[in-house]
Amino acid sequence: MKNFELYTKETAPEASKALIDNSVSAFGMLPNLHAVMAEAPTLLEGYQVLHELFQKTSFNAQELTVVWQTINVEHNCHYCVPAHSAIAASMKVDQEIVDALVNKTPLADPKLETLRNTTLAMTRNRGVIDESELEEFYSAGYGNQQLLEIVLGLAQKVMSNYTNHLADTPVDQPFKKFIK
Repeated sequence: MKNFELYTKETAPEASKALIDNSVSAFGMLPNLHAVMAEAPTLLEGYQVLHELFQKTSFNAQELTVVWQTINVEHNCHYCVPAHSAIAASMKVDQEIVDALVNKTPLADPKLETLRNTTLAMTRNRGVIDESELEEFYSAGYGNQQLLEIVLGLAQKVMSNYTNHLADTPVDQPFKKFIK
């Protein structure tokens, strides 16, 4: 199997250099995921754009974390689970929420649990969810906008989770303390 390179600004393809600057500016470092994605500048750019757009959705920090981590855990992403645990901590998301997501235990907040269940159903069933699941989602106070925003989060997470599976991306040192 071909090893994937962890690019730096100096070694990256020309089209990835400004994108690497964006990553360093956003995260204070070049995450290894982005260093791998630099091999395909359009992938790295798409991921950065989707990450930024997903953060502009109607979801608050807890809900963003629920969507991200539900998908990361379901996809068994060795890199994104600790990375998004670190991101959740930086966004001041309650550690009990993160632990429940990572450990696959029920969330105390019924609305967040409904968001997790809907995200999980969409992930497992490729966007096909039954009427009862939709009714539960709507009854929790979510609407079509949030349903479609989960699709955006899924698109972002497919890009990162699948890249990490292919490349066996090493977990960055700052994220290692979040490995469970």
